[in-house]
Amino acid sequence: MALASPASWTNDLSPINQADWNRDRAAHLLERTGFGATPEEINAFAKLSPSQAVRRLVRYQRIANPQPAFEHSGAFDAGLEPFATSRPAATDLARDTGESLGVKVKPEGNRRIQQVADRYLYWLRASKLESQRIGYWWANRMLTTRRPLEEKMTLFWHGHFATGDEKVRDYRKMLKQNELFRAKATGNFRDLLIGVAKDPAMLAYLDAAVNVKGAPNENFAREIMELFTMGVGNYTEEDIREAARAFTGWNYRGLDFVVNPAQHDADVKTVLGHSGKFDGVQVIDIILAQPVTAEFVATKLYRFFVRDEVTPELRVKLGKLLRDSRYEIAPFLETIFNSRDFYSDEAVGTHIKSPVELVVSTYRKMGLKQVPGIPDFNELTDSMGQKLMFPPNVAGWASGKSWITPGLLLVRGNFIYDTVFPQIDFVANDRVPGSQYQIISVAEQLSMGKDVTTATKPDGKELSSMSMQADRDEDFNTRLASYHAWRKAIEKVKPIPRTTAQLNVSGMVRAAGCKTAQDAVDHLLVRFLITPVSSELRKKIGELLAADLGTTDLKVADSYMEDALRNALHVILSLPDYQLG
Repeated sequence: MALASPASWTNDLSPINQADWNRDRAAHLLERTGFGATPEEINAFAKLSPSQAVRRLVRYQRIANPQPAFEHSGAFDAGLEPFATSRPAATDLARDTGESLGVKVKPEGNRRIQQVADRYLYWLRASKLESQRIGYWWANRMLTTRRPLEEKMTLFWHGHFATGDEKVRDYRKMLKQNELFRAKATGNFRDLLIGVAKDPAMLAYLDAAVNVKGAPNENFAREIMELFTMGVGNYTEEDIREAARAFTGWNYRGLDFVVNPAQHDADVKTVLGHSGKFDGVQVIDIILAQPVTAEFVATKLYRFFVRDEVTPELRVKLGKLLRDSRYEIAPFLETIFNSRDFYSDEAVGTHIKSPVELVVSTYRKMGLKQVPGIPDFNELTDSMGQKLMFPPNVAGWASGKSWITPGLLLVRGNFIYDTVFPQIDFVANDRVPGSQYQIISVAEQLSMGKDVTTATKPDGKELSSMSMQADRDEDFNTRLASYHAWRKAIEKVKPIPRTTAQLNVSGMVRAAGCKTAQDAVDHLLVRFLITPVSSELRKKIGELLAADLGTTDLKVADSYMEDALRNALHVILSLPDYQLG
């Protein structure tokens, strides 16, 4: 690949010319705006003008893109709402009122509140499993979509407005938020920001229920300024306190946004130098009017799509570009993707792929039509540091070099091997409780007719006497509740399909017209890497493949070359260069 560009292109937002457009730059565009591409897709975009290629990617609404809706398992029922804030809250409510989570307390007998404890833990298990199914469903969308930028922007917003099921505890809210990000992916940032401020998942995640008149909770007001719009140092603590008052009374009921007038502070607030009886939307408009907001959002988008290094001068230019578009994301992105800066040497092949980008782009370049269930997509990306629907905190995921520590590079290499040569001892983690030894122990005890209060650890030692005393509570048994919850959750929640990667490397090289082992290596290098490797390394991999095949002639090896080609592919995808996009 020859992608060298003039030094003057760096920080230049003017568009590249038709003469500058070629297959390599089309490949770069598709890599950054989506999740990589097949050679056929790259060739098709290379035949367009750069502006046509960018417009097709950004203005994707007219492109037919049939995708299956998420298939709910039926794990939720209305009796679960309002869901208790904790297990003790659920069982205490049952003691006090005789009912909790749609379950009535037994009039008499042993463990009268057992079903309440079971039901509380059941929903935690079921919602987590459903959220993992959403992650798998979404990964399939990324893989098969004809609108790659739509899913790439949905991923960006998921990291920007980071919200996780561990705290939301309702996969339905997580799915609704995901659909919000997709619907407004390249639309107006103001509309998206207001939508997020009224989104049940975000309201749950940032404690809207306790943001009330007279006792405002500052969580959302702080994060909207610090992480979502302005950045640290551009507001005061007083601005946060005053803004929090404007959002008081904003809450949700089920999956719907509601405002509780009695809990809303309608008095005068002063935010960022403006005073009035503001509500949340008016505060959002005040924030958006600050020049620093456009600079913050535009720079974050730039770093996601182009490169990490942003000069103060470029930051100002990017902010003006977004303000001039009145916070419309699509025209802003069109300018960026058409710009010389986007194709400069500082930008091309310098982006370290996030775990989700790495995995999905690998599958896409392999020509897969379905995300494999072996290895497990969620467990795989989680082990690399990025699990969809479960960001580490409200700041979202780190990026750049944080993705490639020595330990994480080893995990990334294992992913390649487990995809090319699938595990034969794979265990589906959505069907077993994993390391939760108490659940396994309870199941064993019950199968032998024993009392769960004498459950033991895997080493055969009994649990502590303090634990046993707690478990002998006459109202319910917590270990038994965990066992019942897991069992009921896997009865209800649909399993993730567990297919291996339907990989056909022989078909790839045949379709490319490769005649020799070196031809095959050259094709795989161009297909999977965005940057060139040295001629010496290229030759070594070719020699390795030829030695494995016992010949340089692919026609001779045609009937048995698949495993040797997979070995070569594993070597190529294990190169440090493959971490870059």
